Amino acid sequence: VQLQACGGGVVQAGGSLRLSCAASGPTFGRSTLGWFRQALRNERDLIARANSGGWSNYTDSVKGRFTISRDNAKNTVDLQMNSLKLEDTAVYYCYADQGSRRYWGQGTLVTVSS
Repeated sequence: VQLQACGGGVVQAGGSLRLSCAASGPTFGRSTLGWFRQALRNERDLIARANSGGWSNYTDSVKGRFTISRDNAKNTVDLQMNSLKLEDTAVYYCYADQGSRRYWGQGTLVTVSS
């Protein structure tokens, strides 16, 4: 089982980026998928997640700016990030919960510049 994240990069404050995460291996159609991020010297924090039934939620700091979406047929989960702020700079990790196991992507760096 592997999760491959991509889409990170450098963007100016106020700009947008779209992260994508593709899962290979068992299908995750019934799993909760989501994204964490970890800024320098900080803990890894959950920022968005979506279950298989269409429910999603976000941490307060990204509500209204980030949108999580998933394609169960393709085993992908995306994170559309708009109105990016300097404090969004972090390594972003996708994850998938399959039963009692959590699988992680390798992380993709997002740098927001002024």
